[in-house]
Amino acid sequence: MYAIVATGGKQYRVQEGEKLRIEKLSAEAGDTVELDKVLLVGEGEDVKIGTPYLKGAKVTATVAANGRGDKVKIIKFHRRKHYRKQMGHRQSFTEIEITGISA
Repeated sequence: MYAIVATGGKQYRVQEGEKLRIEKLSAEAGDTVELDKVLLVGEGEDVKIGTPYLKGAKVTATVAANGRGDKVKIIKFHRRKHYRKQMGHRQSFTEIEITGISA
């Protein structure tokens, strides 16, 4: 069984037992999280599609870790104009493990 959920402005296809990095949630490691914005649930030929979300459907997950991703370097440069600007960014994430899908 799989589901498509929306969280953090993005959509993810998830299955039970899968680990996933999503946008940071306000939950500590070991907490249980419920994702209730379920767009689609499918198992073989049986597929249920929401408009936009399925009522009563939810995906449960446990928080494995919170962390920050790799640094992304941003460089702006104009040649021959004595202009150079450097910045860096590290995006925070929450790693979750899907424990259950209920339709």
